[in-house]
Amino acid sequence: MTDTLTTLLQKLDQPAAVYDENERYYSGRQALAFLAPESRDALGDRFGRMASNIPRLAITSLTERLRVTGFSGVDVWDDWLRNDLDQQSTIAHREALLLGASYAIVWADQFGRPKVTIESARQVTVITDPGTRQIVAALKRWETETTTEAVLYGPHEIVRLRAEQTGATTAGFNVVETLANPLGIVPVVRLTNSDRLLDDGVSEIEDLKPLIDALNKLLTDMLVTSEYVGRPRRWATGIEMEEDEDGNEINPIPEGDRAMISENPDSKFGQLESADLGGYESAVRILLGQIMAVSALPAHYIGQLTATPPSADALRAAEASLTARAQARQQVFGRAWEQVARLIIAVRDGIDPLMVEPRVIWADPATRSIAQEADAVVKLFSSGLLPADYALQRLGYGDDEILAIRQARRTAALDSTAVDLSKLVG
Repeated sequence: MTDTLTTLLQKLDQPAAVYDENERYYSGRQALAFLAPESRDALGDRFGRMASNIPRLAITSLTERLRVTGFSGVDVWDDWLRNDLDQQSTIAHREALLLGASYAIVWADQFGRPKVTIESARQVTVITDPGTRQIVAALKRWETETTTEAVLYGPHEIVRLRAEQTGATTAGFNVVETLANPLGIVPVVRLTNSDRLLDDGVSEIEDLKPLIDALNKLLTDMLVTSEYVGRPRRWATGIEMEEDEDGNEINPIPEGDRAMISENPDSKFGQLESADLGGYESAVRILLGQIMAVSALPAHYIGQLTATPPSADALRAAEASLTARAQARQQVFGRAWEQVARLIIAVRDGIDPLMVEPRVIWADPATRSIAQEADAVVKLFSSGLLPADYALQRLGYGDDEILAIRQARRTAALDSTAVDLSKLVG
């Protein structure tokens, strides 16, 4: 256990710097790049933070298209809702898209019911078997006000550890409690944001970082140029300079004065042309085009609007690449949620999780109006191609809503065919 614990603790700390950088980009607090040291010294503290927070937009636009609406093959929706996974699953998707991975831990609560918690990659890590790619050990570590707590998850036992200090890394942990694991597998599921076999999870904004740095640099340059030479600079000749008490020359006509007056008849006044900021706009458009290509964000998501509003068909066509990317993430995250469903069944019913075959059902990631979707589903249902329950799923209804609709239909049918038995009494 000692070697496994040390390996997991080291693996947990290894990507901390990368996670910090990703979170700075997500919150728009990253350092300004591509700025010369001379320019940084000249600006000093006179310039505030400048960040176009497209990374948050890129992650949010994908997250809002990843919505689990049910499962087929197993009955776990009540447990799903009881664990607030209809909301917490969205957080898991956002964490995985930002940090490259997130986790779900499945165990039993004090009443023996399945308990599912969503965990951050900052606190949880796993070891996988390179042959089977199955998780063979997992660790969660967190801090209290006075201690550092950890739980080591194995296929046969769960070990709780504690270090009597905060900030403990790989040393100082003592066993507090050991529990048997009747599931036979590690009750930790990893949601990995990756489309390759050997990747350990990649942030969705990794390819956006240099482009965002360049965009923020251009926006900063544009604002600095606007401050210094964006407005016309005035000049005057033939005016004698004044001196202060220490003999230092001062401008007799401060720049803030709206009127310039001189008693010298040979004085001349004029102004320089203001800087043209149009070049910055062209450069910004080039970078936004690269950002759209890398992130699959359509133009209307990042504010490049046209004089004529696009039609609904044009909007869907512009979002086709983003929709395809969301469908790819559904396939990646779907396997993880199916494993969560297996563990829920195993905890609740005592069934071997390897004997359960759930299938996750996702909401359609495409942008469609309610009228268009309803019209298409009604035509498919009327032609007999879709059953009623599947048609309701296509419209975005969850399993609990479909059950309520079926019960309401049954009640309405009974009411419409009811007979007043009092009239039959002779």
